[in-house]
Amino acid sequence: MSDSDIALLLADAADGVEIGIAPYEAVIRGGRRRRARRWAVAAATALVLAGSSATLAVAGLPDGGGRQVAPPATQSKPTPSHVFHDKPHRSTLATGTDGGTKWKVLINVWDAPHDEAQAETLRSAMARYGETPPDGGKASDLIGTITYFVYRGYGDKTTKVMENTVPESDTMTGTDLTSGSLPLDPDGKADVRLVIGYVAKTAHRVNCTWTNGTATVVERAAAGAGTDIPAIRSPQGSPYDWFVCLAPKSTEYRTTEVIG
Repeated sequence: MSDSDIALLLADAADGVEIGIAPYEAVIRGGRRRRARRWAVAAATALVLAGSSATLAVAGLPDGGGRQVAPPATQSKPTPSHVFHDKPHRSTLATGTDGGTKWKVLINVWDAPHDEAQAETLRSAMARYGETPPDGGKASDLIGTITYFVYRGYGDKTTKVMENTVPESDTMTGTDLTSGSLPLDPDGKADVRLVIGYVAKTAHRVNCTWTNGTATVVERAAAGAGTDIPAIRSPQGSPYDWFVCLAPKSTEYRTTEVIG
């Protein structure tokens, strides 16, 4: 059986199941089974988390509320909400220095094409940037979808750590949260300290808790706040807001949670 088949069977069995998918573990907890199924598939196929010790966590509202997903583009053509760009919207989510080494987390967000001509333009533009839609397929499959790529920079190395394609009108609500944890150093095999995630645009605070019992509180970015301050940020073009937090040395990632 493929990783995707295994992930689907486990997601069907029960919410709150820890799903082992090499090279990382996916944890599905809370929310509706339909959302668990969707993210079990994403964990196995579309959403990439690099690093041998990386993890993916998905959380939702305990009352079953969840994400609102638009019908596929083949059924309902999205109404353009902005001008289509053939360049990615690049935003810096976080920067810092760790043990004398500078690090950063960047995101490229590509606009949703609204017809086949724009979709062809998008694929060609992505190729110039060395990026490929995670779902592959035909250019027309990208109509009505936003594609994003997240990069971790550490010293002179920059590596892609997350990617996905989502409906243009996709949203998150309440305490919905998706996060990935991985080593800060791309050559590291342990020390899973870096956490990257996204939340609803209404989320005000995220708690990142560590294995030593301490926590880092991430709140909305204040006006003029630098990227060296952990914060919830709104990268241009993204349907979600993003956050990054880093565990202190000698401890690692435990959980993330939206508060309020």
